[in-house]
Amino acid sequence: MTCTEASMDALRQAGDDLADAVVAELFERGEVGKFNTLMRHVSTAGTPLPDGLPDVAREYLQATSVPPTWVDWGEMEKARLFFIDNNVHISTALAFASMPACYVVPHVAKLLSATHGLNYPSKRMAETGQFTVYLMQPDAFEAGSRFIPAAQKVRLLHASIRHHLTRENRWDTETMGTPICQEDMIGGQMFFSLLVLDSLHRLGIHMSAEGAEAYFYAWRVVGAMLGVDQEAVPKTLDEARQFLDLYMVRHMGPSAEGAQLTRQLIDLYEDVVPGTFFDPIVSALIRYLIGDTCADWLQVPRTPWDTVVKTVPHLLGVLETIEDRSPLGAWALDRLGHLTTIFELSSLTRGRVMHYAVPEQLRKDFGVSGALPRTHRWTPPAATVS
Repeated sequence: MTCTEASMDALRQAGDDLADAVVAELFERGEVGKFNTLMRHVSTAGTPLPDGLPDVAREYLQATSVPPTWVDWGEMEKARLFFIDNNVHISTALAFASMPACYVVPHVAKLLSATHGLNYPSKRMAETGQFTVYLMQPDAFEAGSRFIPAAQKVRLLHASIRHHLTRENRWDTETMGTPICQEDMIGGQMFFSLLVLDSLHRLGIHMSAEGAEAYFYAWRVVGAMLGVDQEAVPKTLDEARQFLDLYMVRHMGPSAEGAQLTRQLIDLYEDVVPGTFFDPIVSALIRYLIGDTCADWLQVPRTPWDTVVKTVPHLLGVLETIEDRSPLGAWALDRLGHLTTIFELSSLTRGRVMHYAVPEQLRKDFGVSGALPRTHRWTPPAATVS
């Protein structure tokens, strides 16, 4: 697959026909509130759909209740084991690299400010963290899991944003294309997959090529369930690098919304860190992972910790040496990683389950078993755009 300006421009015009049609009919019939109320009772896969659910919603939920037929379950198990082995590192990458990267794309930052409000980044972080944890559970695609219903609702959430922005003439479609278009959805998929792997590499985490490819594959499955066009999505890490490089060159830059969302994100994580002495490490870690240019665009403050944070890969290297040489050490560190991830998520959600609902309006002021082998260490695909 070769990405070009023309192919990317075409992706900017496309949304998600299935979800868009469902949301349009729900709004036309005035059934959005009823749908949201009933869907709060559908949080696990296999749960009987409630009586009174609008027909169009029932048909959509039945049609999207199973993963794609092409899923390689052996590869998904490898991805789950990769997540278990690196869960705290993945959570760190999502929080300090993937989310700020979203804010570096001005029109994406504008969308996020419209849907969650500039003062509530914790909601998006909590939803993203919860969604990722659901995905990496052993029963993610089985009856009783929470992942499939979450994916179904997120897909409709995206469609509802498209509906509001286009119907209310609050989006320059001629200039910027369809809101939450295929290009942006694939870009988001790259932020949560390839960019996470890049961040782990920058942190010095020892990843096998097999594990990295499995993690990327899992997000391909997620993309398919969220309505991403499988004809356009990158299939390999090399293709992903080509897409992400071109996407960022096309769109990244400074914006008021991006800077304010970043400031709120920093404040959020400084509140999670006990005391105030270590607060500057939040900004330092963001700057280290996304680079000085993007950090300056987002107005990430420079701190004395900017130099200190560069020692993190060495510290993590020591911990990984312990993990490699001691089965007990490996178990203890995996357990600590799991507990740390749960603590981070509970801090964001305040112990609640986050519900994904179709917003009735937007903000008014929108402007494999066992551990994976540690062989064939993964290295990032080369940059394709100078």
